[in-house]
Amino acid sequence: MQAKVEDVMKSKDEVQVQLMQERCILVNVQDQAIGSASKKKCHLLENINDGMLHRAFSVFLFNERDELLLQQRSDAKITFPGMFTNTCCSHPLDTVLEKEDEGGIGVKRAAQRKLFHELGITPDQVPLTLFHYITRIKYQAENIPRDNVFGEHEIDYVLFVKRNVSVCSNVNEVKSYRYVNQAELRKILGDADSGEIKITPWFKLICETFLFDWWPSIDKVESIQDHETIHVFS
Repeated sequence: MQAKVEDVMKSKDEVQVQLMQERCILVNVQDQAIGSASKKKCHLLENINDGMLHRAFSVFLFNERDELLLQQRSDAKITFPGMFTNTCCSHPLDTVLEKEDEGGIGVKRAAQRKLFHELGITPDQVPLTLFHYITRIKYQAENIPRDNVFGEHEIDYVLFVKRNVSVCSNVNEVKSYRYVNQAELRKILGDADSGEIKITPWFKLICETFLFDWWPSIDKVESIQDHETIHVFS
């Protein structure tokens, strides 16, 4: 397996390979931190199949017209390259500030950091007070295109932000981006079902299960927040 991993990694973008050394937070099924491991180790199928689980987040950023900012992942990405997804998806790191659990504050700090890294959205545009932690999902998925090496197994914090922002995307992270209303997103999901485009598995789960019910409550997020439940998907 190690030889296959290294063969796969040889063909990957150098910047993305280096980012695989970042240390993610390992958690149990109750989302309690139990250690850390490199991003690479967290995403290896052999570790996922042994139960390795890590913490993640998915940001849904809406503008003042209640349109959702989507991104298309760069083709340089090692997992799920070129796929459409929500505004920003990544991981809090094993640092004091990003491990802090109270109210999801560590995850919010990580989300603020990654919005800047991926989309050039500066922290002053999205102060931490604008991040609303909605709920968590637990899911597992193999990489697409399937390589029999990488996958995802995450407890994913869903975060909502409403703010008009200026975007300056990092081409190593983001291939394209656009705002969509509900009807436009439904068309994208239909195009994905017919194979015309590809969307990430976590984005598909959140859209099909929650998002359109949540969307009318962007301005009253307290009515949709659920910090007790971890919604489990296979």
